[in-house]
Amino acid sequence: MDSPPELTEDGPREPILTLPGALTAYVLLLAVIHLRVLLPPDLEYWTIEVFGFIPKRYDSTLLATPFPGGSPAKVWSFVTYSLLHANLSHIGFNVLWLLPFGSAVAGRFGAARFFLFMAVTAIAGALAHLITHEHEVAPMIGASASVSAAMAAAIRFAFQQGSFLSFRRGDADAASQVPALSLWRALRNPRVLAFLAVWFGVNIIFGIGSIAIGADGASVAWQAHIGGFFAGLLLFSLFDPVPRIQRDAADAPSPDVSDRR
Repeated sequence: MDSPPELTEDGPREPILTLPGALTAYVLLLAVIHLRVLLPPDLEYWTIEVFGFIPKRYDSTLLATPFPGGSPAKVWSFVTYSLLHANLSHIGFNVLWLLPFGSAVAGRFGAARFFLFMAVTAIAGALAHLITHEHEVAPMIGASASVSAAMAAAIRFAFQQGSFLSFRRGDADAASQVPALSLWRALRNPRVLAFLAVWFGVNIIFGIGSIAIGADGASVAWQAHIGGFFAGLLLFSLFDPVPRIQRDAADAPSPDVSDRR
């Protein structure tokens, strides 16, 4: 016999992790696009060359190298690379991280802002990769830059009381609407700083590892991760629909805390 749902004074408790429609659509889009791996190998790699991000495509200082897609690919590949993945473990790893953080961000932003946010931060990741991999011929693919951006955006409100990483969590809808910290206050929050230290530490380890191992296979595009993360952290306020007065209230000192010297 199934046990009854957990009840509170206000009724059943809603699970903190729900999948907003925008995130579900995004994950399904990634899954459908990944079916390209069923194509013949030559055609499958052609899709990577056309839609993957190739820094050499923008190189005007050396002999021009023709790539499939021509000039239009110089525009769309800033975003389309983020929809391609190398294999199931690659897409699975990104989706695994996207579920908690992307759910929070998609629930807060709404569909239109969420999709635009993922596109803009994918562009930021591509720019970071382009700056650090000039003349690189190997294509970069994967949603990691946008996933990193979603993580960065989430920490602007995730540790606030009632949000999904706080010790006292409300329901999913309420958790996605808690007032966000300003960037300045976020960077002084001990839990945010701890999260940043762990996140950057992991990416630095990935970066050092990829350099040491050298490369028969694909390496982690950790510079793109960092580019996406910074974009998500800095651009959060441009996408956040929570009224400014609520965010300002979050920055005000608590009235029950006195200044003691």
